[in-house]
Amino acid sequence: MDLITIDLETYYDKDYSLSKITTEEYVRSPLFEVIGLGIKINDGDTEWASGSHTALHKYLQGFNWADSMVVAHNTLFDGAILSWHFGVKPKIWADTLSMGRALHGVEVGGSLRALAERYKLGEKGTEVLAAIGKRRADFTKEDLSRYGDYCVNDVELTYRLFNRMARAFPKQELRVIDQTLRMFLEPVLELDKDLLVQHLAETRERKEALLVSCGADKAELMSNPKFAELLTTLGVVPPMKISPTTGKETYAFAKSDEAFKALSEHPDERVQALVAARLGNKSTLEETRTQRFLEIASRGVMPIPIRYYAAHTGRFGGDDKVNMQNLPSRGNNANKLKKSIKAPEGHSIIDCDSAQIEARVLAWLAGQEDLVTAFAEGKDVYKKMGSAIYGKPEYEISSAERFVGKSVVLGCGYGMGAQKFKDQLKVFGTDIDLDESRRIVDIYRRTNDQIKRIWAQAQNVLRALVMGQSAPLGRPGVLEVVPSEQAIRFPSGLLMRYTDLEYVESEKGIEFSYATRKGRTRIYGGKVIENVCQGLARCIIAEQMLLIGKRYKVVLTVHDAVACVVRDVEVEEAKLYVEECMRTAPAWAKGLPLSCESGVGKSYGDC
Repeated sequence: MDLITIDLETYYDKDYSLSKITTEEYVRSPLFEVIGLGIKINDGDTEWASGSHTALHKYLQGFNWADSMVVAHNTLFDGAILSWHFGVKPKIWADTLSMGRALHGVEVGGSLRALAERYKLGEKGTEVLAAIGKRRADFTKEDLSRYGDYCVNDVELTYRLFNRMARAFPKQELRVIDQTLRMFLEPVLELDKDLLVQHLAETRERKEALLVSCGADKAELMSNPKFAELLTTLGVVPPMKISPTTGKETYAFAKSDEAFKALSEHPDERVQALVAARLGNKSTLEETRTQRFLEIASRGVMPIPIRYYAAHTGRFGGDDKVNMQNLPSRGNNANKLKKSIKAPEGHSIIDCDSAQIEARVLAWLAGQEDLVTAFAEGKDVYKKMGSAIYGKPEYEISSAERFVGKSVVLGCGYGMGAQKFKDQLKVFGTDIDLDESRRIVDIYRRTNDQIKRIWAQAQNVLRALVMGQSAPLGRPGVLEVVPSEQAIRFPSGLLMRYTDLEYVESEKGIEFSYATRKGRTRIYGGKVIENVCQGLARCIIAEQMLLIGKRYKVVLTVHDAVACVVRDVEVEEAKLYVEECMRTAPAWAKGLPLSCESGVGKSYGDC
């Protein structure tokens, strides 16, 4: 298999650029033009090619793409051009930007310039800055030659970077990058324009009605105490922060406050509407997303941008301003947006969701064998927890009591305290007093003593990492504590880092924190276990995606679910195969009981 390293230079101006619009919109725009490209086959000399679209298309047909790995830096961009404009379909898509995030963490610079400096590979040029607003015909022969040299240098840097990073990069993860990129580069899902137009009109009408129903006027929206009251009436605990001016606790209602911005994606549309009005926005999240879907529909099928290794834990994330990871999942309005995403003619979508995967991973990793057995035997672990909480047989547990049991199993596995658990229940409409919350949390911890033990074990890991030492964590052979990197290695071979980990002693005891781009982040044993379980769940889903992808086109992954497109005549067989894949534990997870739920539909919302 050949390695083809490539970089494309394209027209851009102050308004038409990747800093202003999405990759999908940029590459599909009528303004799009390729100025030229640099291409390198294996370790051969890099060639610069410039010409008309027709000439470049003919030139690119001369390469053996079907037996090649194509690598670029930000392949979401270069690959989209190759695939959508020139019909290039390589054997494997690779991406040094994705590799850099996985190897060095999401908190460091991932640009070609930053990574080239990190590896001391050479300097990236600046000629692209002089190309703003220039069509290919506007370049002089000398200017075009200099631009070609700049592009050739980028290709050489990318080639060297790939070879350096590939030494430490797990081969299986290269396949995960390839599959993730194909969701965007080789799209098949379609969008229902008529349904989107209808949904947009209804969403706008609903927003206005919601604001009226909340009784919010401008004075209430702009007064911190009154706005906090409005949120509280909707079951939302107002986010707080420490004021840098006074050093005292205050409301986190600024547009830059992460906790406040997160409320714009709250599942309750009334909360979204209030936040949008407070910020002076004309649109709620749902409006903006529906409008974006409509714009994509006007240009063609829907590419699914999934960011590989987007989070500290290695989990996938949204990309290109289309966050498929946070599509609303409940209610008819949410379903309308999902219903607009459709399979191509003659095909259906199978969406399979891994059931309770984090709770299962936690019980298995901690050695909480009674809970592992309950999961393996298909028992209702939520009723089981409810029985322990309310002291009566499982068959007598009501739906409300089961809900509390479910909330405990899914929410308290990482050390959540009584106050936070009380607040969480209140958000979902169940109000208990603090003493009752303490009682429930205490029962969970006593019932699941091995889970409580692993929190303490993780706290010891933090102490060890600060001192440059290793320590055991969870089941032997699953995780590796790597003191030289201040990290934990997953079975995938990749690291979860706690960069610049340090501690301070306070009245609360020893408090650990690590460095991020947004400042220092507090970390503790329970949070480490949450990170670990999310990271392990991601490793499992990635392996399952690869298994499914051997037979069917994987089009989307959302949290712990995988969606694929299959021919209608294969639906029943495909559904059984997908479920088998999602119930298959990796070789490193012997004894981990996995389960799943799947649905089939002509649209994503029907699954």
